[in-house]
Amino acid sequence: MSISLSQDTFEAIPSPCFVLEEEKLRRNLERLDSVQKNAQISIILALKGFAMWSSFPLIKSFLKSATASSMNEAKLCAEKFSALAHTYAVGYRDEEFDELMKLSSHVTFNSLNQFYKFQDRVPPRISMGLRVNPEWSDVVADLYNPSQTHSRLGLISSRLPETLPPNIEGLHFHVLCESSAAALVQVLENFEKKFKKYLPNIKWLNMGGGHLITKDGYDVELLVNTLKYFKKKYQVEIILEPGGAIAWQTGFLKTTIIDIVENQGSPTAIIDASFTCHMPDCLEMPYRPEIMEGSHHAEKYPFRYNIGGISCLAGDFLAGYSFSKPLKIGNTLTFQDMMHYTMVKTTTFNGIDHPSIGVIGADDRFELLKTFTYQDYRDKLS
Repeated sequence: MSISLSQDTFEAIPSPCFVLEEEKLRRNLERLDSVQKNAQISIILALKGFAMWSSFPLIKSFLKSATASSMNEAKLCAEKFSALAHTYAVGYRDEEFDELMKLSSHVTFNSLNQFYKFQDRVPPRISMGLRVNPEWSDVVADLYNPSQTHSRLGLISSRLPETLPPNIEGLHFHVLCESSAAALVQVLENFEKKFKKYLPNIKWLNMGGGHLITKDGYDVELLVNTLKYFKKKYQVEIILEPGGAIAWQTGFLKTTIIDIVENQGSPTAIIDASFTCHMPDCLEMPYRPEIMEGSHHAEKYPFRYNIGGISCLAGDFLAGYSFSKPLKIGNTLTFQDMMHYTMVKTTTFNGIDHPSIGVIGADDRFELLKTFTYQDYRDKLS
């Protein structure tokens, strides 16, 4: 994949900088909109995956709401998306619950303890649900697998009563991560085995996120047919809340090499950004992003380098990238697919600034939206 913009536009971008390519986001939204219309379901934005609110006017023209996992996300949904949130949190704080309900259209509880504690404080206009765990997932990394053994996320079927409380109107599961339509089919088979008896008495089913609908090769036809069949069979409203699929392959992180160090014959190019601060999934999943100027396959080109972040964390690097020519201080390294689960997860560890944020519009012009300063770092602290 290459970045579709002119050299002049690229050179106008500061370093480091997260850059959204607006037309690529529009194409993703058009595909998602086609799915929700053909399957007659609702797709909403998961703010935990992508919360670049300057893009909300575009997103709102296709998706009508968002899901929030905290008070801050619910406030952002109300303020910038102009919608009430579908709210789910692992646990709700007593002192902020009432305000959170003012910002919500739906609220999902992670446990019966939380439901019984808060149910009388939920206004009648809000639809209540429970998160459940189908106990199957195709996610390999336990860090991202909500169905791992002893998971704290959602109720397994044996922990539910014979009938749901009468004011529970929906069920919610989320066990996928960058998964296929075939994986959803398998999830639903397990879900039906364990929770089928509850389905005649609910109004909606939230199938969570992790549906990588906008990835090339995703079986959209299988997804639509599966959703239509399930909706017709059980007469329930179906909701999907992808985060990654919305911003998938819609932008990049531009960085610059500021040093090259070599120990034991292994050169490392030090960039002006950080994996642990700015691209944590690269270390946690682990995930190896493509670099426009090289390859994440060590054997493809003759010149091999590790890419090192600017923080003092020993593991803040990715090994084994290759390039067609030697790297030099001042060269640009552009990490692709850097919109989802990046900006929302950044830290200022070591006092390192957040990369700037910008957007490239349909006219190929770059607009710098935000830069970060000492005051941003200072004001996080006390």
